[in-house]
Amino acid sequence: MRRIVLSIFLGLVIGIMGGLLIGWVIAPVQLINNPMRDLAQRYKDEYTVMVAIGYQIDGDLNEAINRLKPLGVSGTFNVPVYVRDTTERFISEEGTGRESDIRSLVELSCAMGAPYCTPPMERFRRPSLTNPRS
Repeated sequence: MRRIVLSIFLGLVIGIMGGLLIGWVIAPVQLINNPMRDLAQRYKDEYTVMVAIGYQIDGDLNEAINRLKPLGVSGTFNVPVYVRDTTERFISEEGTGRESDIRSLVELSCAMGAPYCTPPMERFRRPSLTNPRS
């Protein structure tokens, strides 16, 4: 009995060591130049938030649209729809998104035009500082 247990244990150790050697040293997985459209949705969302924050800093809407195109959002007209849908998903998933992220996404979405600034987004809009009433 002792011999069987020792053989099984030794086989497992040798198998694990061999697997690690092959996987980490001999033939590791190499991912090179993977397209951004292959990212998991979580990472696409993070990237979209980063683009929205970048838009708040530089105010360049065309550059924000160009930054989002590699996510697999084809065409200039589909980028606003993608941003609107992402923003509404962040708003509807209460508690999962930070309010600052939602506000950044709302500002980017609303900057793309009236059809992309929906009623649920209104409560997250920052007040405009242009031309205040005297």
